[in-house]
Amino acid sequence: MASPKTVRIPRQRGRGRQPYIVVVPEHRHSLTGRAASALALLVWDHRRALAPTGLALLAFVLTAVLHTLAWWAALVLAPAALAPLVWFALVQRRHPADGSALAWRITLAAVSALAGGWTALAVAAGPLAGPLEVWWLLILLGTQTAWFIVRRTH
Repeated sequence: MASPKTVRIPRQRGRGRQPYIVVVPEHRHSLTGRAASALALLVWDHRRALAPTGLALLAFVLTAVLHTLAWWAALVLAPAALAPLVWFALVQRRHPADGSALAWRITLAAVSALAGGWTALAVAAGPLAGPLEVWWLLILLGTQTAWFIVRRTH
């Protein structure tokens, strides 16, 4: 590791002014540190486009913690997984839709119910149990793809 460099700026005009001394530490980052910084900057610059990925990672970590601390919370989350289907039935009954609005409602309710079901099962059995990790990945890929398409077209 190199030592810090001292840069001396010559005396300025005027009475009694002392020269400025600036010490610049020489700090070299490792290749891993540079790659991590570049990745963090890239993710920060595209944070809105990667919102579903961030939410999926947060859900993954929270379900792991909840599984460890309070597995019984799955008993509360299991009925809540049906809430999107109830929402769809109520909205479709009060405000009937057809065409693309109906397709969006069905897709939103189905993906939300799948995510809620995954959350309940992941809290009960752990997010890495059996096919839950594949289920999580498929939901993530589907929502991220839809997010990219919706952001491009609207």
